[in-house]
Amino acid sequence: MSCDAWIAPDWPASTRVRALTTTRGLPGNSQPPYDAFNLGLRSGEDETIVRANRSLLERSFALPAPPRWLHQVHGNRSLRLTEELVAGEPEADAAFTTRSGVVLAVLTADCMPILICADDGSEVAAIHAGWRGLASGVIESCVQRLRTPPERLRLWLGPAIGQQSYEVGDEVRAAFIERDGAAMAAFVPTRPGHWLCDLYTLARQRLATLGVEYIHGGGFDTFTDMRFYSHRRDGARSGRFASLIWINA
Repeated sequence: MSCDAWIAPDWPASTRVRALTTTRGLPGNSQPPYDAFNLGLRSGEDETIVRANRSLLERSFALPAPPRWLHQVHGNRSLRLTEELVAGEPEADAAFTTRSGVVLAVLTADCMPILICADDGSEVAAIHAGWRGLASGVIESCVQRLRTPPERLRLWLGPAIGQQSYEVGDEVRAAFIERDGAAMAAFVPTRPGHWLCDLYTLARQRLATLGVEYIHGGGFDTFTDMRFYSHRRDGARSGRFASLIWINA
């Protein structure tokens, strides 16, 4: 399989850690407008097709176990996951584990996937961070529950909508600057009452406040990069791509 169809995070992770982000370019079963590798059950595509893509994902990357999918709700709940399978998809926007072989997964289509690992590979986490999750503290909720100190964490900011493509209203800007005035640096005015929002800057600010020093990735724009699904570009009939992380046995 060509590595052009998926992304390996560019970070100095332990050799114990495996991570990847899928793209719509993987050879899957989805038909237009979801072509070709949609992994989102709540995207509007037939569930049978999405589940076939999920099975193909497991086989194509020889995953040690089925991914632990979440029912993401743009909140700040984080879950500790073990090798024990839970029926269905628990409602949360972040997950973490110290168990090898547990594959964490988040789905996105403009929101930011954040992958985390301890410097020694003993712990990993995955976060789904759109503006609502960032504003409500999803990063803090997850990082503060990890047993690894923030200064020993390595983070990768995955494909999200870029600032030049992401215009928001006053209410989004207010949700951040009311908590931290430094967040003003992440917003550029456009027309009255509207701003270009930099999710990457907002995430880096939150992480720096927590004491996280090693932050990698960023620089993507899912709206302009056709490798990725984009809800803002494609509307309600947009698929979802996945970011996965696990500890090798």
